[in-house]
Amino acid sequence: MTLSIEARKYTYADYLKFQGDERWEIIDGVPYMQSAPTWQHQNVLLELAAQFRNYLSDKGCRAFISPFDLRLPKIDEDDEHATMVVQPDILVICDKSKLKGTGYCGTPEVVIEIISPSTERMDRLTKFWAYEKAGVKEYWIVAPDTKIISVFILQDNNRYGRPELYTEADNVEVSIFPDLTIELSTVFNF
Repeated sequence: MTLSIEARKYTYADYLKFQGDERWEIIDGVPYMQSAPTWQHQNVLLELAAQFRNYLSDKGCRAFISPFDLRLPKIDEDDEHATMVVQPDILVICDKSKLKGTGYCGTPEVVIEIISPSTERMDRLTKFWAYEKAGVKEYWIVAPDTKIISVFILQDNNRYGRPELYTEADNVEVSIFPDLTIELSTVFNF
């Protein structure tokens, strides 16, 4: 749901002044309020995050879950003036120097979005292009209702290739961590 106030570009500095307990994202300067996730969404989120966390526990990278402010500033924007502030469900970062305040300012290695009817269009289109442009190496779109995961891997031409599709009966080998396999039977066990 977009915020219906004056038409202008909002930034991370504005975002920090938003009142209340609502969760917001800013996409190309436009604020969007997020709805509460379903229990299926939360189950998938926790199961995926646990597998990433367990694997990364002795590595230099870390997994974070929403709410967590990911700022993807454009080349001419600093952190405070970033007009792209998103709340990925899960993200993996390896450059801890970019952890700031309420999240991360830079490009994560992996981003996972768990779709719902209210977020599907944004996750499949707007965020897809934003993550590709930012150089996110691996982008997952998880559909709890169909129990299908689409994994997009950044190619040498800095574009995502065709998605690799996985179901609850599959395991996913994470491309940037060759010895990490995510077991989907536990992720979709509900």
